[in-house]
Amino acid sequence: MSESSSRSLPPEALDEWAAALRERFGLDAEQLPIALILDLAGDVARSVARPAAPFSAFAAGLVAGRAGATPDDIAAAVASVTELAAGWAPEH
Repeated sequence: MSESSSRSLPPEALDEWAAALRERFGLDAEQLPIALILDLAGDVARSVARPAAPFSAFAAGLVAGRAGATPDDIAAAVASVTELAAGWAPEH
């Protein structure tokens, strides 16, 4: 088994990991929206670059946290990052 295939995460394991994160940090499912974050990562990976995806998800989390960390704050931060990625055209 290769290193990359051994590090793959099946959907049920992602749910378990998300539950562990929620428990560890006192979050509820609305504060850790798996599908929304995965969509953000996919959009950024396609529009900007693959390594930009986790960095962008972290930035969206910071922005949402600073705004109050409500589900609406999270959705707004993700939407803003997604919008920026959709229009991304680096100057080279």
